[in-house]
Amino acid sequence: MPILGGGAKCGACDKTVYHAEEIQCNGRSFHKPCFICMVCRKALDSTTVAAHESEIYCKSCYGRKYGPKGYGYGQGAGCLSTDTGERFGIEVAESHPARGSPTTTHTSKFTQKFGATEKCPRCQKSVYAAERVMGGGQPWHKTCFRCAFCGKSLDSTTVTEKDGEIYCKVCYAKSFGPKGIGFGGLTQVEQKES
Repeated sequence: MPILGGGAKCGACDKTVYHAEEIQCNGRSFHKPCFICMVCRKALDSTTVAAHESEIYCKSCYGRKYGPKGYGYGQGAGCLSTDTGERFGIEVAESHPARGSPTTTHTSKFTQKFGATEKCPRCQKSVYAAERVMGGGQPWHKTCFRCAFCGKSLDSTTVTEKDGEIYCKVCYAKSFGPKGIGFGGLTQVEQKES
């Protein structure tokens, strides 16, 4: 007689995964909300996941952590990337790591999963996974992820960052872009009228 109500254990939260909510990767089962990058917390799918042993990453974080390092291994054609991934919690490999060093810090699994210690740059309150949006290399609340000038809600295609603050592309261009005729300043018609 079959056992009813059981299922595989989730690779991230270790709770039961039922067939209707199951995503499989690398021979392991995950809940859809648990199928996220271990570093940047971005949602993954079959085209963006990169697995390493029992851990899952987006391809970008996987490349920073396990990919080749050095000149010529940047993110685009012909670029040199100096991003080590430290802002995402990726530890930089040292040439002679000390095992059991008293200076080694270990974050709890709760902190890694839910990001309880990260603060929103706008309101300075804790940002949890369910309300987290990344912009300018920092975690923001969805409600705080707005242009500093006009207050317009932002997304990954409209956000720009300068000195730790986020702006929509229009406000950024007006405030920090080139000035003069044809560069977001006065138009030629407005110039002639004044």
